[in-house]
Formats: sequence, C-alpha cells, structure tokens
Amino acid sequence: MDFQCPQPVIDALKKRVDAEIYGYCWHKTPTYLDAVSNWMKRRHGWEIDNEWIVFSPGIVPAIYMLVQTLTNVGEKVIVQPPVYYPFFSAVENNGRILLTNQLHYENKRYTFNFEDFEEKAKDPLTKMFILCSPHNPVGRVWTEKELRKLGDICLENDVIIISDEIHHDLILSGYKHTLFSTISDDFERSTIMCTAPSKTFNIAGLKTSNIIIPDEKMRESFINVISNRNSVMSPNAFGIVALIAAYNEGEEWLDQALKYIETNFKFLKEFVNEKLINIDFVDPEGTYLAWLDCNRLSMDDEELSNFMLKKAKVALDDGKIFGPGGEGFERINVGCPQSILKECMNRIVNALNEK
Repeated sequence: MDFQCPQPVIDALKKRVDAEIYGYCWHKTPTYLDAVSNWMKRRHGWEIDNEWIVFSPGIVPAIYMLVQTLTNVGEKVIVQPPVYYPFFSAVENNGRILLTNQLHYENKRYTFNFEDFEEKAKDPLTKMFILCSPHNPVGRVWTEKELRKLGDICLENDVIIISDEIHHDLILSGYKHTLFSTISDDFERSTIMCTAPSKTFNIAGLKTSNIIIPDEKMRESFINVISNRNSVMSPNAFGIVALIAAYNEGEEWLDQALKYIETNFKFLKEFVNEKLINIDFVDPEGTYLAWLDCNRLSMDDEELSNFMLKKAKVALDDGKIFGPGGEGFERINVGCPQSILKECMNRIVNALNEK
C-alpha cells in the first residue's frame, strides 16, 4: 500500500536503529511468538500453539519450499487461476505438474468449479492444492460452505492444502473471512497456513512471514528443508520488532486503513460505472486490489497492456499474468491516497477519449 506504516511500527524501528548493533537475530522468543499467536486468537478466533509457527522470509519462498518438501518431481499440484502468478512457477520450476482448476466467472462474480476440482483431486498423482484466500486478484472472500466443500474433497483424496491467507486481515465490511484451518480438526491437521503482517501493515520490505503448521511431521520436514537445505531461517533485526509492534499495537491503524480502502473502492466503482462504461468493476470482498474487466474494450492482451502503460501512462498489473481467465483484465491497487487513484482513472478516460 502507499500508506505510512503504523506509528508504533515506526517508533519501534527507530528505537531498534538507535541500538546501533544489527547482528544476527532469532525469532524463537516468547515476545515474537506470542505476538503472532495472540493476533490470530484476537483477530480471527484461532488458538494456535507457538510451536506451530515457522519463520520464513516470505510466503513465496515458503510455497516454493513446501512444494519441494511435500511433493515429488512429476507429481501434481492444483491452483485456481486467475490467481497470484508465483503459484505457477513454484510448481513448474520445481519439476511438478501444474493442474489448473479455473474459477467460474459469471455476472461479475467468481465461484469455484467443484466438479473439475474433484476430478483433478482424484488423480493419484495429485498431492497438493494451493489455495488463495482471500483471493488475489479477484477479491473473493470465500464462504465457510465453499471452503468446507473444497476441504472435504482434499481430505477424501489425501491432498495437502497450502492456504495462502496473506490478505486475511483485509476484509471489507459485510464479509467474514474463515481461516481454512479453523473449519475442523481434520482441516487443521492437513493444512499449512501462510501468513504475514506484510500486506496488513505495509511492511512487506522487511521480509517477515510465518508459516503455521500444526502437523508435527510436516512441520519438521519443512524446517529441515528451509533450514538445513536452504538456510533461510534467520529473520532480520528490523522485521522482528516491526512484527511485534504491528501485531501488538497496530490494530487501530488497520481499522482506519480498512475504512479508507472501502472509500476508495466506492469511488472507483462509481467512477467506472459513470465514465468507463465499457469496463466492468468486479465487486471486491477483501484485499486492497480491484479487478477490472476490460474485455469490452475489444483489445487483445498486448494492445491493452500498451494502451495502459504507453497511452494512459498508468502501470497496472495485466490480467494475463494471472493465468487462464485473466485475459482482458487489469488489476489496480487502491491502497493509496484517493488523489492518486483519481489521477490514474482520469488518465485512462482521457486516453480512451483520444483513441
């Protein structure tokens, strides 16, 4: 987001800088672990054991290493495009086979294709499913009923669930996020939850994430890969203090940020509906990412990308990078001052008027 970080985080970082010693650090302290577990309990109603928490410098490298740890070369992994594009490379760059269970898009709303998902999960070579919840880029906050149906299929077919819930704190009013692991004890044991304060508090550059693994065998296997094989277990000195300050003192800031994000979404929807009649605004339920359907502009993906960047002079994320179903879409981050959002949208309008 293009917002100043919470003041408690800034103050904690300044204090850490003033210490003037920046050597190696360790996160396995009660202060750090309690900050994570207390946040999950307070904000999401999930009681976790501190032993379940495994540090990672980011969720993307964690997913890469989870694929390495829990599947073998030639086995299959399900993802649900259009989706966060590093999922694809995490599977394919590790020699695994990518199975795409494309989301169903109708009337500007996305749903799961359960029939296709079950068919792919039944394949004996399918060993893992990477879930994006809330979904990036389409903005869905999946209901407990939807998630339970996916989970039941995975349990029936011994498919491990990797649940990327990095946007789980960014839920719009009127919607409720369900942590996948909280649906049942069986779901908890078979799920690895990927979380971080990075999106929530705008501290992604501090490279501090937490992978929550209740199952001891999977946890020890992952620790062996991330530590002994890849040696990325040590967090940086500033990420530690930022996480503690954010989770312990940043909740008021988050609530204010969410209100501002909702205001920006409201502005964007009204603007698109009034001035960009050939673009469809997909109503978001979570995240700070808007998903714009530009297919009625009748441009192919290359034309659309060039139009946005070279004519409108706005740098959006082209939908095609999110895989099948992303063609003709653009993703835009509304976590910014509304003046910037207005400037962006006016540039698009002006460029279209000049065509």
